[in-house]
Amino acid sequence: MMGVVARTMPNRDVLDVLCPMHLRIDARGLIIGAGPTIQKLRPDDPLEGRAFLDVFRVSRPRGILTIDNLWKARDIKLHLSMVGAPPAQLKGVMVADAQGGAIVNLSFGISILQAVSDYALTNADFAATDLAIEMLYLVEAKSAAMEASRKLNLRLQGAKIAAEVQAFTDTLTGLGNRRALDQTLERMITSGAAFAVMHIDLDYFKTVNDTLGHAAGDHVLQVVARAMVEETRASDTVARVGGDEFTVILPDVRNIDVLERVGQRIIDRIEVPIPFNGTDCTISASIGTVWMQASSAITRELVLEHADIALYASKHKGRACQTFYSPDLRESANSGTPPSGREGRKV
Repeated sequence: MMGVVARTMPNRDVLDVLCPMHLRIDARGLIIGAGPTIQKLRPDDPLEGRAFLDVFRVSRPRGILTIDNLWKARDIKLHLSMVGAPPAQLKGVMVADAQGGAIVNLSFGISILQAVSDYALTNADFAATDLAIEMLYLVEAKSAAMEASRKLNLRLQGAKIAAEVQAFTDTLTGLGNRRALDQTLERMITSGAAFAVMHIDLDYFKTVNDTLGHAAGDHVLQVVARAMVEETRASDTVARVGGDEFTVILPDVRNIDVLERVGQRIIDRIEVPIPFNGTDCTISASIGTVWMQASSAITRELVLEHADIALYASKHKGRACQTFYSPDLRESANSGTPPSGREGRKV
C-alpha cells in the first residue's frame, strides 16, 4: 500500500497496523522505528539506529546520496532497493513529521510475488486494506487454474498418444497392424532405398483352431509373433495383417542371401511344435518375398501384390518354403497354371 500519512506523529501501534512496512527517521536520517513487515525482510539485522541511506539505495529520483538530498524528495514517489540479500525492490513515499524527521511508507509494487516467495510473507504481513492481498489471491487462483490446465493437457496428450499407438497396434500380438504396415511401406517407397517385403501365411493354422479352439489359436499367434520379432532385426517391421497372415518389412537389404537366411530362420522356428494345455500345436509357414531395388519405382499396392503372388507360389510348392517374386510368377498366376517354383531374385 502506498499513501501519505498525517504529519503529526501517530502512535507506533497504529502505524504497525495501518502501514506494516513503514519507517520512521529522525532529522539526522537515522531509522528510529520500523514496521513489522519491513523488519521481517532483515530479521537478523535490526534496522533501528541505522542510517536510512545505509540501508536503502534510492534509484529514482536520481542523485540522492545525502540526507539533504533525501529531504528534497519528500512527498514524491521513491524507487529504492534494500541493501543485503535477498534483494528487495521497493516503492515508497516520505512525509515530514512534527519533530523534524519523516515517516516513509513502503510497498513492493509489482515485485510483490517475488517478495512473498523470498521472505515467506502471508496476508498477516500486509494491511487489511492493502490491494496486494487481493492480488495474491488472484495470482494463487491463476496458478491453481494453470496447474490444473497443465495436468489436463498432459492427460489429454497421453490419451492421444495411447489412442494413436492403439490405432497402429494389433491387440492380440502387440505387433503393428495393417495401418502400421501401410504407413511404413509408404515411407520406404518414398525414400527410394532398397528394401524387402515378406508375406507370411501360417500353414495348418485352421486345424489348430478347429480342433483345439480359438484360445489355442490365439496362443499360437502370440508365440509366432514373438518368434518373428526375435528372428528379425530391430529395424525391421513385423505386422499382423490378417487372421493368420503376417508381413515383414526389411529396410536396407542389399543381398538376397540375407533374405534367404531370414526366411529360413522364420520357417524353422515356426515348425517347432507349440505346447498348449498338454497338446502340441504343429504348424508351418509359407513365405512370399519381394525384393525392391533402390532404383525401382512402384506403388504400395503393387509391392503387396507381388509378395502375395510369391506366397501363392510357395503354397503350391508344398508349403513351409520361401519363394521370391519374379515376373514369370505373375504370368503363371494370371494364366491359372501352377507356378514353376523358380526363385526370383529381383522385381
